[in-house]
Amino acid sequence: MTKPDKPANAPRIRLFQFPGGLLELQTHSEDPEDDSGFYLEIHGHIALDGHDREAVMRYKPTCLGYLRTDVSGLAQLWDEQQIRKLAERFGYDLSEIVVFDPHSNRPPLARLKAQATRLAAEAVIVPTPDHFPNAEIPAPLVQRMDVITVTPEQTHARHALPPS
Repeated sequence: MTKPDKPANAPRIRLFQFPGGLLELQTHSEDPEDDSGFYLEIHGHIALDGHDREAVMRYKPTCLGYLRTDVSGLAQLWDEQQIRKLAERFGYDLSEIVVFDPHSNRPPLARLKAQATRLAAEAVIVPTPDHFPNAEIPAPLVQRMDVITVTPEQTHARHALPPS
């Protein structure tokens, strides 16, 4: 039995497996190494297996930093660096440091909560509890995500609180 001849303009199909899915590549070139110009980029919410998923699988969990300019004062750059170091040490992907200025006349945690929701953040890292109102870690924030303080180094885990 002989193999049927492939038409001259038939695409060559190659399959590449990667963690989380499969990539199908079609080329009209006969050169087996001519896959230049093809790359895979994933943006937004995507489901590679056909199911509707709310979150994208990441290599590292996302976290945010948070600080107040009136509390950090001249040490703001130092505080930001400490947030970055702790995020890296704990294995987080630090997405953004939300800087609150009390002169903006906005609610102190509004932007932090909005960014946390938008980015599906797992945690927020703050220099000290003093960056929150009354120097207390807000319970509603801990219900949404882990809150980690640099000094003293403590984690207020969202799963440790009983449901309200």
